[in-house]
Amino acid sequence: MLTVYSDTHHEQAGKAELINGTLMPCFENPSRADMVREAVDAAGFPRIGPTDHGKEPILAVHRENYVRFLETFWERWSRPSRRSATGRDYDALPLIWPTRCFRQVEPEDIDGQLGYFSMDAGTPVTKGTWTAIYGSAQTALTGADRLLAGENGVFALCRPPGHHAAADVFGGYCFFNNAAIAAQYLRDKGCSRVAVLDVDYHHGNGTQSIFYDRADVLFASIHGDPRTEFPFYLGFADEKGEGAGLGFNHNFPLPAGSDVPAWMGALADACRVISAFRPDALVVSLGLDTYQGDPISTFKLDTPEFISMGEQLGRLGVPTLFCLEGGYAVGPIGANAVAVLSGYDSTARS
Repeated sequence: MLTVYSDTHHEQAGKAELINGTLMPCFENPSRADMVREAVDAAGFPRIGPTDHGKEPILAVHRENYVRFLETFWERWSRPSRRSATGRDYDALPLIWPTRCFRQVEPEDIDGQLGYFSMDAGTPVTKGTWTAIYGSAQTALTGADRLLAGENGVFALCRPPGHHAAADVFGGYCFFNNAAIAAQYLRDKGCSRVAVLDVDYHHGNGTQSIFYDRADVLFASIHGDPRTEFPFYLGFADEKGEGAGLGFNHNFPLPAGSDVPAWMGALADACRVISAFRPDALVVSLGLDTYQGDPISTFKLDTPEFISMGEQLGRLGVPTLFCLEGGYAVGPIGANAVAVLSGYDSTARS
């Protein structure tokens, strides 16, 4: 399968994230994408770099003030200010959020904006964040271009991931929603209907919120039950969409520790929904943190199940763009990615 990859992901290398009530080394780090790249190369998949599409396709999904905040953040953060006479040269994490008791008004101060545009303290903004997230979005867009040019399946090796990012919110290691940007781009380039399937352990809250009131982009997600799993506040089964989008959002939450039959059953249900929608293209948010050894997830899939996942997606008969999302068991992440993609190729081309 053709793979699109950019080395710019190395620019996002945060020092620490807040998790389990303490600062720890970031689970989301460059070694993830490096291991996947090595595995796809070893499997003989052809690999290309991204083409620069500019900011316009990003702005088709993300709000202008949010994109401007991210693009200018480090220059503003690191300049001398009343908080630091010499400027701040360390990664940024938010300290306050506009929760229910506050007004939803964008502050002028950068510290206030940091909380206004974020949803957690586990996603550091670094000196290289803009370069990395811009390259990740271009990777997804280039994959979409190759799908439009006739490729049956393409793997966008995106890092940082994207599915937690909403129109103007970052978090969950995500800044730009690569899958949503690609889906919107496919729509803008002539696809009448696009489906997005999220198979990450954690619900793709950002993707859901972006397309929640639309009938032209169907969203389906298989994930840990938000009553006990991040991101906690979205991803319930009764979230069906609203307005024109009613009936085009499908969540399949599963209890923590769910086994292979439960997960594969949910995948079969999601595939039936996608097949009935009859999309012109499918975008898969390919989270690999459903692996049984993942350090921050609890599902029980092993490498053979990733092959089966790919085979089932290939049988849908829909041109498919895979965008890398989560997966934090770095050792086997490459093998699991190749398993999905090889499984897809084996049935999509048969």
